[in-house]
Amino acid sequence: MKTIHKLVLKAYLGPMFMTFFIVTFVLMMNFVWRYIDELVGKGLDPLVIIELLCYATVNMITMGLPLAMLLAAIMTMGNLGENYELLAMKSAGMSLMKILKPLIIIVGLISIGGFFIINNLVPYANRKLFSIIYDIRQQKQTIEFQDGLFFNGIDNMSIRVEKQDPKTKLLQKVLIYDNRNINGNMTTTIADSGYIRLSDDKKFLLVTLFNGETYEQTRNNQWYTKSALRRHRFDRQDGTIPMSGFDFERTDESAFGNRSQTSNIAQLQHAIDSLDVLVSTSTTSSYDPLLKQQIFARDNTILALRGDSLYVDRSDYKPMSATDSIPKLGTRDKNDIWKSARNAAKSSRNMFAFDESTAKEALNQLYRNKNEWHRKLAFPVSIMIFFLIGAPLGAIIRKGGLGMPIVISVIFFVIYYIISTSGEKSAREGDWSSLLGMWISSLILAPIAVYLTYKATNDSALLDVDWYVGRYKHYRDIFIAHLPERLREKINKVKTR
Repeated sequence: MKTIHKLVLKAYLGPMFMTFFIVTFVLMMNFVWRYIDELVGKGLDPLVIIELLCYATVNMITMGLPLAMLLAAIMTMGNLGENYELLAMKSAGMSLMKILKPLIIIVGLISIGGFFIINNLVPYANRKLFSIIYDIRQQKQTIEFQDGLFFNGIDNMSIRVEKQDPKTKLLQKVLIYDNRNINGNMTTTIADSGYIRLSDDKKFLLVTLFNGETYEQTRNNQWYTKSALRRHRFDRQDGTIPMSGFDFERTDESAFGNRSQTSNIAQLQHAIDSLDVLVSTSTTSSYDPLLKQQIFARDNTILALRGDSLYVDRSDYKPMSATDSIPKLGTRDKNDIWKSARNAAKSSRNMFAFDESTAKEALNQLYRNKNEWHRKLAFPVSIMIFFLIGAPLGAIIRKGGLGMPIVISVIFFVIYYIISTSGEKSAREGDWSSLLGMWISSLILAPIAVYLTYKATNDSALLDVDWYVGRYKHYRDIFIAHLPERLREKINKVKTR
């Protein structure tokens, strides 16, 4: 490897790792703020939160890596151009593509690795991520009482505490409404003080109350006329109530393995083939009874098959004008025909709506799997495209650091994100094909990358303000030269003032 190539690699690898970690950290903060309400107040083990963040970080690679490639390429080439190192290399007879040769090889290897990441690592991380998030959502919040407010975190129970000692955890003026009895009996307990806490295994609620009364309202099938109320006083009352949902229980992640985000490309292809058959079968089962039993129930015409679609063979039909027959009928006959047609239409609509849901769900799953299949192939290509946009841009603007490169990178990434999101949405709704929806951002940005590479190779002053000012003055002088002589004299007088 040449010394210049080592210099270029050293200048690129540092900013690449730095920008990748910065971008991933920013995306992780967005994830944390999104799920912060579900993480707080449940007494989760720190290892569970760390595990969740690790799997979320893997999921963020698909967004962070292309942006890091773009930002690192602009910073590297901008630094080389700002320090005149790029100019020195070109003066020595090296073209831009020869200078970028080691970087293209490195980015190519990263793109190949990116495919294996999104195809193997990301689905595994998504299964773990979905499993942990589901388990966290199933877990209830820890028991924390606030002075003067009811705590409703326990099913069929409400607990109100007037005041709680923060050191001893002694509760003052305790009020408990208990509706857990399956017969509908309600128990109300009032106590001067007590302790309420979860057991160490979080499977039982330990209740100790002092100096209180218990009121139990007994109900039966005639509770509105024969309702009994029993009252019991106590000096101390101990109770153990079975609890569920307060301990963190792990779910088998294999239950989330049938989603498009948790499947690799081979599993997606198998799912797509199966869903194609299911969609075709569901559609046929919906339209076939609709045509035979409702629309053409009294028609002896044969339902023929043209390709994969069902159509009605009308070769033996005789033309008949409805305007000649219906007006000749009486008012009662017209009313009967109208009611019969309306009832048949309603029945057909209800039958089709019942069967349509299965076909619609299968079609939505098919679109999602196709989109995910194309996403795995488009991701490595997007990494290379972002690099081929960033490297020429850095060579053109010749500005290093984090100022101008960040601005340009964010602009391009926002454009890429908007186009990708719009294309994916259209493909998910079936308006576009998955091929077009998932590749449209690459198809739009690829010509830009080629154009910028061409301009940078030919030392174009694409972003040089002085060059644009000079071209403006040149065309302005040409325009003024073709104006009438009097108008030229007036313009020259204004310019000399």
